[in-house]
Amino acid sequence: MASGAGAGARAVVLGGGFAGILAAGALAPHVGAVTVLDRDDLPHTPAHRRGLPQDRHPHFLGPGGADLVEQLLPGALAALWGAGARRIRTNEDLLLYCSAGGWLPRYRTDRAGVACSRALLDHVLRERVTAAGGVEFRTRCEPVGLLGDAAAVTGVRYRDRDGGTHWLTADLVVDATGRASRAPGWLAALGVPGPRTQVVDAGHAYATRVFRARPGTEATAPLVLIQAETGAGRPSGNAALVPIEDGQWIVTVGGMRGTRAPADGAEFLDYARHGVGTPLLADLLAGAEPLTGILRSHSTCNRRHRFDRVRRWPRGFVAVGDAATALNPVYGQGLTVAARCARALRTWIGDDAVDTRRLQQAVGRAGVLPWEVATRQDRRFPNTVGPALRAHDRLAHRYADRVMRTAQHRPAVGARLIDAMFLAAPALTRLGDPRVLAAAARRVPGPLSAPPLTERERALLTGGRL
Repeated sequence: MASGAGAGARAVVLGGGFAGILAAGALAPHVGAVTVLDRDDLPHTPAHRRGLPQDRHPHFLGPGGADLVEQLLPGALAALWGAGARRIRTNEDLLLYCSAGGWLPRYRTDRAGVACSRALLDHVLRERVTAAGGVEFRTRCEPVGLLGDAAAVTGVRYRDRDGGTHWLTADLVVDATGRASRAPGWLAALGVPGPRTQVVDAGHAYATRVFRARPGTEATAPLVLIQAETGAGRPSGNAALVPIEDGQWIVTVGGMRGTRAPADGAEFLDYARHGVGTPLLADLLAGAEPLTGILRSHSTCNRRHRFDRVRRWPRGFVAVGDAATALNPVYGQGLTVAARCARALRTWIGDDAVDTRRLQQAVGRAGVLPWEVATRQDRRFPNTVGPALRAHDRLAHRYADRVMRTAQHRPAVGARLIDAMFLAAPALTRLGDPRVLAAAARRVPGPLSAPPLTERERALLTGGRL
């Protein structure tokens, strides 16, 4: 199962989005050449593109993912700040309404994530990878199949902009084509046994709109995350306000199966006020100027192809990011999972032969914890498609709710909760810390019903300037 690597090796990455960019950056120092194939014309400036429909919805690169991006592409964070991305310190610049009800207090921290449009994020990172050398991006090249057999993948077939089909040989092919990946079918055509695919689908639907930031908030507005409440009779809607470049807010509201995503401006504002557990978002949007129409999405199911458990895995192939583990985007962990996959690539790619079965297993491990977090939470909602909750799941839910309530009154617990949410530290280690267990066992006051606003933020809501 070993695949050639080293100075003379060629790697081909399928997909030029975030996961593909990081994969190329991780591979470039260790192989002779990296070619990235993408079916779109990749823009030379930050711009939306047809082949990445999710790029018009909010993205937040949490502290765990941001740290990994900087390790893979030194100087990337400074380049993002310079391009206008917002540096969001968690939890200092974050307003978080918990699924257990109540607000998490804010406190000073050195951990920071990146808030910007997906178009800006991909553009800046693509420029960093290109400038470092060793990576070629080929546009309007759509992968249509793999070369090789059940023992080894030796390249890729792709269709160019004129409809012609071509072959490109490679020592390693990396599938970073996201949710639309056709890897299971491609591998089956070579005689590779299909992976078991796991699906957990809460039927989440959401709507997104971009607003001009209210005057005075362009550089200071916090990231607002409102989680869907899980208690009986509580609203099951969620929402997010992400402050991005150019003085804009990208705002999303949505809910689980049975919820209709807003279709017009009036419905959007009504949902922001009545469809979630707090009216804060609606108050922030009052009088804000919309800059776009409303874009809706239903592409939210959690889906995991268990490539890591295929016994006869071919040499020369690995699937990363959403192509292997796609998560409900409401939990904001997809970018970090892609960065963790890129770290696995860099760890396993060296001067010697690479065991791609073990590499795929390492990629699988990168998504295990985020998968458990996302699917366990989604399975709490009625009408979710997927495995029924088990006794230990219900126990984990009760403990998580207890930790959230405790975190509202004990900053040390809140810090560990935030680290776990954004994969900035091993979540089980953080939340299983004896001090967290002891704190969660004590009686705590009720949830914090009022958002922990600064004086300047309160002034905004009462008609002043932030």
